[in-house]
Amino acid sequence: MKYWLIAAALAAGCSSDPGPKPADPPRIDNAKRVRVLWSTNVGSGEHFTFVPALVGGSIYAASRDGTVSSLSEKTGAERWRNSLELRLSGGVGADETTVAVASEEGEVVALDAATGKVRWRARASSEVLAPPAVAAGLVLVRTIDNRVFAFGAQDGKRRWVYQRAPSSLVVRAPAGITVAGGLAFAGFPGGKLVALALENGALRWEATVALPRGATELERVADVIGEPAAEAREVCAAAYRSRIACYEAASGRQIWARELAALSGVSLDARYAYVADERGTLHAFDRSNGQSVWKQDKLAHRQLSTPVAAGEAVVVGDFEGYVHFVARESGAFVARSGTSGAVRATPRPLGTGVLVQTVTGGLFALAL
Repeated sequence: MKYWLIAAALAAGCSSDPGPKPADPPRIDNAKRVRVLWSTNVGSGEHFTFVPALVGGSIYAASRDGTVSSLSEKTGAERWRNSLELRLSGGVGADETTVAVASEEGEVVALDAATGKVRWRARASSEVLAPPAVAAGLVLVRTIDNRVFAFGAQDGKRRWVYQRAPSSLVVRAPAGITVAGGLAFAGFPGGKLVALALENGALRWEATVALPRGATELERVADVIGEPAAEAREVCAAAYRSRIACYEAASGRQIWARELAALSGVSLDARYAYVADERGTLHAFDRSNGQSVWKQDKLAHRQLSTPVAAGEAVVVGDFEGYVHFVARESGAFVARSGTSGAVRATPRPLGTGVLVQTVTGGLFALAL
């Protein structure tokens, strides 16, 4: 099977083509001060995207060399650390009792959230690039060969597998699983978004976020990328360089869709959907009808992460390690902070601030 790296991955040094010149971060008049509540280093992600998990006052983070750490949400103090001697390939999934990670060889490891001791190891079919989803007594992983595996969180036994036909050409980027309302939502090549029943993996519905189109195989790539975003009764997803769409979570009925060339996922809050396009423009859409609320185009070609709402701001990271805060209602810049390396991972809301993990392993708790 062939895999093609999207622009965010190419920025790590996989391509000699510099592409369009990134815009300089714009000046912010009367900028708010960004407070670094704490920072630490949890180990490099190399060219993989590592995302931390926040559960019940604890943060769980991992690195490429197999180190998994638990830290205090308030202080960043380390609670435990375990070296798995495994080359991990994505971020962490967790709930109150279980922490899960996975490798490029398809090995899935569950650890006890309180102690960090390995509970079990299991095998999926291929590389896992996105964090496992841990919910309802299950650990779920989406493999790069178009399968979803569900393992029992306590014993590691395989509960079910959902499988789609393999694709000859896929976007080699994290495509995660989101659990909400008894369903697991996952995206696949061909622009497909599916809802699976947690109890048995049965397909509840399938929707087409974007139809493949173009004269060449490369042009027809329309993989759903990032994690589907679920909020209340809706779920939204972005298809690579083509379209974003929102659906009724229970039925799969399309609510709205917009043509948009996204390179990362979409996020939601109570009112809006947020996404960055391939040119580095941030967009906010009305969640109810898809109408444009605002867009911010002053971060052109800065290889933005998925933007997320935190407090009164929308937060997005870029390839130089800057974390940008824009006003939730207008998109105007309000603050900016530097970190220790490129920010490809989606920032995680942390109270009124955010938690950011960089490619070099920096972990920053930031707040306005």
